[in-house]
Amino acid sequence: MTRTPRPLIRLGVNIDHVATVRNARGGTHPDPVAAALLAVQSGADGITAHLREDRRHIRDADLQRLRADVKAPLNMEMAATDEMVSLASTLLPHACCIVPERREELTTEGGLDVAGQLASLKPRVQALVEKGIRVSLFIDPDPAQIDAAVAAGAQVVELHTGAYAEGRAGELDRLRAAATHAAAKGLEVHAGHGLTYENVGPIAALPEIMELNIGHFLIGQAIFDGLPTVIQTMKRHIHAASAR
Repeated sequence: MTRTPRPLIRLGVNIDHVATVRNARGGTHPDPVAAALLAVQSGADGITAHLREDRRHIRDADLQRLRADVKAPLNMEMAATDEMVSLASTLLPHACCIVPERREELTTEGGLDVAGQLASLKPRVQALVEKGIRVSLFIDPDPAQIDAAVAAGAQVVELHTGAYAEGRAGELDRLRAAATHAAAKGLEVHAGHGLTYENVGPIAALPEIMELNIGHFLIGQAIFDGLPTVIQTMKRHIHAASAR
């Protein structure tokens, strides 16, 4: 019997840290929208941008320009607040990924506690879904959180790969089991956080994974090799692993 080839895994490129560099000096350079346009031209399947409460990198005007100028799916990362739901409902990105957010953290630390916040999350998820926005929840690879994501009405879960990227024992097995469980529950499965050329292969090899969202490594490596090269190299790593 001939095996049906799986769909190619999509690569979403997070351009937050282009804005981080811009904001370090003020002004308009480097422009995250220009980076997004170049990323798509270089093979990115979508663009991810996190509008934080404190606007430490991406700003409201960046998102508006991304929505207007970039002809690829825009994934807006956001906290589960009324302000962000209102902004997303006006912007109408292709997708919103709801993430936990603490003002003092350097980057997103751990997954969203969907099970513990279901009562407040569910109406916010529903408000976004009613606007035609695809809603993803960024969670740790935990069956209870996956079940809660279903109860909240999300269409997608993005599995937090940070502990795996840090080398925690058993984490790949947890991710494998979580991806299987989520797909069985009817959720589309994405993954991201801390992924590099060296560690992306085992994640891309998980048959349920449909999309990987990668930012910090790609933007950092682009300093040395250029954004087109790093995007194309990452896609080769991803597609080689997923074809095995």
